[in-house]
Amino acid sequence: MQNQLSCEQVIALLSFYTENKLSKKLSDYVSLHLETCPECREKYLKMKNILNKFIDIQNKEIDNPYVTKQYEDFKNNLSAYIDNELNDFENIKIKKIAISNPLARQDLENIYTFKKLLHSSFEKTKNDLKSDYSKNIMCQLRQENKNEKSTDPFWKLVISFFAMISCIVAGIISILYF
Repeated sequence: MQNQLSCEQVIALLSFYTENKLSKKLSDYVSLHLETCPECREKYLKMKNILNKFIDIQNKEIDNPYVTKQYEDFKNNLSAYIDNELNDFENIKIKKIAISNPLARQDLENIYTFKKLLHSSFEKTKNDLKSDYSKNIMCQLRQENKNEKSTDPFWKLVISFFAMISCIVAGIISILYF
């Protein structure tokens, strides 16, 4: 592996890096890149900030007046809301909870920020990727097939049919004349 990683590689590894799930060597490469690349460092800091907020919320044992049954329902349906999987009535219910509950509103804002960060990273990576590997592989396979001098199956069938007819005619002639 090279000593330097590209921005695309670092972005793909950021979630593992923030959770300390990379090998020491790979973690060092990511750290080196983050020291030299302000764009990736900014994405890393945003991601780390969002994750820390979620961890802080989960770790708080204080009675929060905003943690209610409605808020629990909100958290259970948040993913479906973000992915537009709820019906109109449930969508309105989630919106009302987000408006009235500051904790729910903060969760929603964090999720949208995180989604936007992931989407922008994906778009950047997609746009930077100049080759479509599946298309390249299909082109290579077509080229290999063109290079092979194989007989068309139709002609194989015609030759087999002609050989079979010839054998039948030869058999009939041999029976009639011998």
